[in-house]
Amino acid sequence: MTRHIRNGINAGIIFGIVTIFLFMIGFTTTISDLLGQLLRNGSSIAVMGFTPGIFDLLVFLFFIGMWAGISGAKKTPDKIDTWGTVLLSSGIAGLLHGILVGGLALLVGSLLQAGVTMTVYFAQLLPDAIHLFLIGLNATSAGSFYVIFFLITGLIGGVVARTIRYGSWRQNLTAWSKNKWQAFTAWPQYQRIRHNKLNLFVVYGLLILIVFLLPQVLGQYWNYTVGTVGIYVLLGLGLNIVVGLAGMLDLGYVAFFAIGAYTVALLTAPAPHHLMWNFWVTVPIGILLAAFAGIVLGIPVLRLRGDYLAIVTLGFGQIIAVLLHSDELTAFTGGPRGVAAVGGPSLFGISLGTPEGFVYLILLAVILVIFVTIRLRNSRVGRAWEAIREDETVARAMGINTWSHKLLAFAIGASFAGLGGVIFASRNQFTGPEDYNLMVSFNVLASVIVGGMGSIPGVIGGAFTLKGLPEVLRELENYRVLAFGALLVVMMLIRPEGLLPTSRRKMEIKELHDPDGKEAGETPGGKS
Repeated sequence: MTRHIRNGINAGIIFGIVTIFLFMIGFTTTISDLLGQLLRNGSSIAVMGFTPGIFDLLVFLFFIGMWAGISGAKKTPDKIDTWGTVLLSSGIAGLLHGILVGGLALLVGSLLQAGVTMTVYFAQLLPDAIHLFLIGLNATSAGSFYVIFFLITGLIGGVVARTIRYGSWRQNLTAWSKNKWQAFTAWPQYQRIRHNKLNLFVVYGLLILIVFLLPQVLGQYWNYTVGTVGIYVLLGLGLNIVVGLAGMLDLGYVAFFAIGAYTVALLTAPAPHHLMWNFWVTVPIGILLAAFAGIVLGIPVLRLRGDYLAIVTLGFGQIIAVLLHSDELTAFTGGPRGVAAVGGPSLFGISLGTPEGFVYLILLAVILVIFVTIRLRNSRVGRAWEAIREDETVARAMGINTWSHKLLAFAIGASFAGLGGVIFASRNQFTGPEDYNLMVSFNVLASVIVGGMGSIPGVIGGAFTLKGLPEVLRELENYRVLAFGALLVVMMLIRPEGLLPTSRRKMEIKELHDPDGKEAGETPGGKS
């Protein structure tokens, strides 16, 4: 019982603070407008007695409150999750959630009635946002409404959690689907088709054909978006070797990206050096220079571990950013103005500098990098990287030269980033220091973590999630950092292994918990 109460208290406090934070930054107003466009196509007709904006806000808060109830009613190791305990924990979560948000509504409403101008202290709290948050009521009524509203939504979340987790329909559906799948896979026709290599080649051929025909129908905007995602896949695959396979935290990865981009820019652009080299000649140069930079950085710092390594690489990334902004190097790098008219690829006299052409080039680069990554991961070098990631001391005791293997991982990861930078600068026909800020490193690292460290499909899924979705939901552009932080927190709590983890990663996470959901080493009584 104590554990259920504690779960409810924790969930209520966390979701109460999150809801207050979303209101303080003005996010509730933005999400209400988005829901209004989605649910009612901007109609101004009142719904259920509420004005459209207030109804849209309540829809959003309903799901937040239900999520709080579900979190409060999470499964406990003692297996006494009865209806009473589930409703108790979810009710406590909803009540605390409502008390915190209702208390804020009471405070804001009272200050508003006293004539205090809230925008002086919080720039995001515009009068319309405050009116929306108070749902058209006075301070006391709004505070009471939120307490009751979140208590009810919390209990609904508890009912949903209890029904989904223990409902007999779930076990029946799982067993039925499992039996059907086993019967299908045991079907002789399926076995013949599956083990026929010709059919396998046909399927792969159709997939490749679809991928290469898709740019012809996507249009310029979506080709650009797909290309951006593909470049981040290249960056993610490189950082995945460093972080996911070798276990080294690199926060200055954007530096190698910038080196590749500036290499192709300075060698192919008419200014500042007037070299005008062929694009294909600069590609290997950019890759090699990025790899060389990785080696130069790695030689003195790779004896460091953990946070110390992260801080040093972060400093290296910032040094590159400062050098690119420097007026003293304007004659060499173009300075803050950047480099324009970057050369593009051509083949047999045919220009590939179109959006479709760059999509094809990026796809070929991704396929090549995936092939190299798979070969490396399955080799002795890859197994040595994984041994170093698990325990560097034990790996050294087993005879692995940990320093040289980490240096190799750093160089290969940097070379992949250099390739991505070459394509990036050529596609944009411009490169400048603003393209290589610290957020690029964080975005790539977030893609690797969200997708699943060490997993190639995970990196692809993470890049589509963190770079593709913001392009679709352009209205949330100003809240990208908030979305990243929230997504990382949710992923670490709900699916710490990532969206598409490797089987090894799944086993590592599963070893931390026993089949009943208890943490390893915990006795049935809840004590270690």
